[in-house]
Amino acid sequence: MEQGALVGIRVIDLTTVLMGPMATRMLGDHGADVIRVETTSGDSTRNGLPSRHPGMSGFSLNLQRNKRSLSVDLKNEAGRQVFLDLIATADVLVTNMRASALERLGLDEASVNVVNPALIYCRANGFSSDGPYGNKAAYDDAIQAASGLAGLFSATNGRPTYVPSVIADKVTGLHVVQAIMAALIHRYRTGVGQNIEVPMFETMVSFNLVEHLRGAAFEPPEGPFGYERLLSPARRPYSTSDGFICLLPYTDDNFRDFFDFIDRPDLAEDDRFATHNARVVHTSELYDLIAEVAQTKTTGVWIEFCDQVSIPAATVMDLSEFAADPHLAEVELVQIAHHPTEGDYRYVRDPVIYSESTTELRLHAPRLGQHSAELLRELGYDGETISALVTEGVVTVTS
Repeated sequence: MEQGALVGIRVIDLTTVLMGPMATRMLGDHGADVIRVETTSGDSTRNGLPSRHPGMSGFSLNLQRNKRSLSVDLKNEAGRQVFLDLIATADVLVTNMRASALERLGLDEASVNVVNPALIYCRANGFSSDGPYGNKAAYDDAIQAASGLAGLFSATNGRPTYVPSVIADKVTGLHVVQAIMAALIHRYRTGVGQNIEVPMFETMVSFNLVEHLRGAAFEPPEGPFGYERLLSPARRPYSTSDGFICLLPYTDDNFRDFFDFIDRPDLAEDDRFATHNARVVHTSELYDLIAEVAQTKTTGVWIEFCDQVSIPAATVMDLSEFAADPHLAEVELVQIAHHPTEGDYRYVRDPVIYSESTTELRLHAPRLGQHSAELLRELGYDGETISALVTEGVVTVTS
């Protein structure tokens, strides 16, 4: 029987908002026993709108699947002890709390490592702790600005602009998963746990410089930062006679086919467009030319031609149109599940396909504290002690 690659791995999820919960959800999709530790009032994303019931927003339904919920007051000494008892059973701790807050709670790396020396302690934060920005607050917009991502738009539309997606959170979340997987392999080989720091700022600067380091890769520089093709204001979806399209001839063969199709075969020998490097230098002229001819045909005609000659092309879609997309329907990326309290809802499965393991939906997103009593019993707490913790407000239990 297929099972997830991380079955048998216990992950403690002490994260908030989106970056950390996305990363731990991915670990849970791979079969890890993810225990979501929340305050007694719950993560702020629980209370977003729309929702059908308090504490169960659309955010939560997808971010918190394949997890169990423990709601505990970590500022209370008894609550902190519950957390440390849980840590003793864990393989991985993931948190995006700032170092200063973790130290105040006595949950910094050094304190936790005493309880479980083999633990993989992963802290995702705004800026690496050994730099002058180490304890600064950080959210996605701030990191888009600080990392240069927002500033890249100055070249294309004349002013800094945020990407309309929490891209810094999500890219950093992917790095969190990659780092934990690497640390698990390291521990498998050596038996040794380790502390990991995944800073959003450095992660996004690294992400942006993959293509934009460009001529500055050399010392002394052979050119400026920035990949000209991507920074051209003319790089945009093109208007067709009935909609919008991404039309992207890229290789020499692509451009020969494209120029033939628009009855301009001579352009294939034009010095401005004959080679890749020439096309990069003359990106704006080339893209303006494509924009002009794109309007002369329908989107369907362009897609049919491009598919025939393997030119990358795509209709510009709205998110609301994905439900009708034939490819997404066939691969069942977005599926409908039935939550015990929230009813039917859409969830997006892990997009990666494995031949020997699975990333299936095992647990629906839990209500706040849904598994508190269950987890305390697993840790050896008796019924009287659990009742006392609930009565004293240290732990929240939801039936």
